[in-house]
Amino acid sequence: MSAPLDSKTPAAAYDFVVVANRLPVNRVSDDDGATSWQRAPGGLVTALAPVMESADGAWVGWAGATDEELEPFENGGISMVPVPLTESDVNLYYEGFSNSTLWPLYHDVIVAPEYHRTWWDSYRKVNQRFADAAAAAAAEGATVWVQDYQLQLVPKMLREARPDLKIGFFNHIPFPSVDLFAQLPWRKRVLEGLLGADLIGFQRPGDAANFLRSVRRILGVTVRGQQVHVQDADGNPERIARAEAHPISIDTESITRLANDPKTQERAKEIRRGLGNPDVVVLGVDRLDYTKGIRHRLKAFSELLDDGRLEVGGATLVQIASPSRERVGEYMKLRDEIELTVGRINGEHDTVAHTAVRYLHHSYPFEEMVALFQAADVMLVTALRDGMNLVAKEYIAAHTDNKGALVLSEFTGAADQLKHAYQVNPHDIADLKDTIVEAINAPDAEASRRMRIMRRQIVTNDVARWSRKFLESLAKSDADISADARHTADKERADHDAADRNRPQ
Repeated sequence: MSAPLDSKTPAAAYDFVVVANRLPVNRVSDDDGATSWQRAPGGLVTALAPVMESADGAWVGWAGATDEELEPFENGGISMVPVPLTESDVNLYYEGFSNSTLWPLYHDVIVAPEYHRTWWDSYRKVNQRFADAAAAAAAEGATVWVQDYQLQLVPKMLREARPDLKIGFFNHIPFPSVDLFAQLPWRKRVLEGLLGADLIGFQRPGDAANFLRSVRRILGVTVRGQQVHVQDADGNPERIARAEAHPISIDTESITRLANDPKTQERAKEIRRGLGNPDVVVLGVDRLDYTKGIRHRLKAFSELLDDGRLEVGGATLVQIASPSRERVGEYMKLRDEIELTVGRINGEHDTVAHTAVRYLHHSYPFEEMVALFQAADVMLVTALRDGMNLVAKEYIAAHTDNKGALVLSEFTGAADQLKHAYQVNPHDIADLKDTIVEAINAPDAEASRRMRIMRRQIVTNDVARWSRKFLESLAKSDADISADARHTADKERADHDAADRNRPQ
């Protein structure tokens, strides 16, 4: 275990620092009760681990338990810098402001956000704690990459403490329209916090555009293209911040490797046998969250059974709903509603041999998830609003045989890239039903063509490419940025002149 990090000691000389709400490790216990750290699954750590290992990197985040002070430690070649959170911090900063104010606001107010000054005060104090830890860990001129909506104030706090740093921020969830964002009582403080970064990354071009409109209208600063002219305290131009779309992806290679493993393929067959070998397995995999459209999916599937367009035994819906924010009131209500709905559907449609909906409210190892993806003929991703939705991409990656079909909400970030999915508006239950049936009955050649094109997209644009492209853009010098701006302006003028020449006289 390493010594405590301090900005005045050599231990603080990290050239690359990631700041996220959680450390990329989980605490595990063996049979004897001894604890150790194990790298957490997920695309973010997979993408950043090679960069951190080669660039002498540190990861700043919370270790997951409240009211404990941990010394920095090493795991898998990455230096971990724990940030302590109290039980009150978790209640107010995380479950309160992050997940009951920002999350619903940024997801188009599917449920009403709550605005409480005590939550905001905690959010601000915790963000300062993360910023202080990152400032202490970063070497002179280091690159610091701040992750996600829980830490939107950190870039400005870092900028004020360490103007020598190159600072990036990536927002993993949507950014709302200016009319929705304007509801936030602390809207200026949040925008100013984000503009502390040199580069603010978003999942979709529309999210970046929403951010730039909010900056222009609420802060009144100059915005040219993707560039924001940030002012100092006296209103004088100080520097340029940029907002760009950098859609995140998955570790396609590791999923492909698992999918090609005979053990995984045999497990997929076991899953189908355990379901009674229905003709069609329809799959939903989500966190239990009101943004995921699980209720809409269940309603559509139930009506298809009612209408006789699907039959139990011919089709089974497997719904994985991993636990999420179970102490937040909206999530407790959602769980009750989903479980009552599943019970009603099964009560009306189950047979002795077959179940209409197999509902599973727990998480699974990733190896099991890949087998589930392979077992499924149709994947339903019906999110009402989603920054990206990596499950859709994981399903495609797991189908190395180019079989299967993806029904994908047009309100996910993935819809921008996976245009050959069966895209749908999940609010339109009639169209959702028709699209599910279309996907089930698609000719093999057509389904294979769609999957082949989508697989090519995700293989080319994997999570390693995402991190590389973001960091390359973040590393651009002011001269590079100015040259890019001149090139864009010249192209726009050329396009305008060409349009003038082609306009009928």
